[in-house]
Amino acid sequence: MINYRVQNIEGLVEKLKANGVTVLDDIETYDYGKFVHIMDAEGNKIELWEPVDRVFTEMGGKTTK
Repeated sequence: MINYRVQNIEGLVEKLKANGVTVLDDIETYDYGKFVHIMDAEGNKIELWEPVDRVFTEMGGKTTK
């Protein structure tokens, strides 16, 4: 599975749905960010992640932002 960091996950999911992309689940929200899974045209599962960078770095994660 591939994981992509995104901004405005809600808006992105709406655009993806409007363009026929299969969204596998509802957006899930955690302290460190929001997640949703989609399928690409070849049947590969892709995870979209809108991180909360402050919380993520406090947990020891690295960010390029």
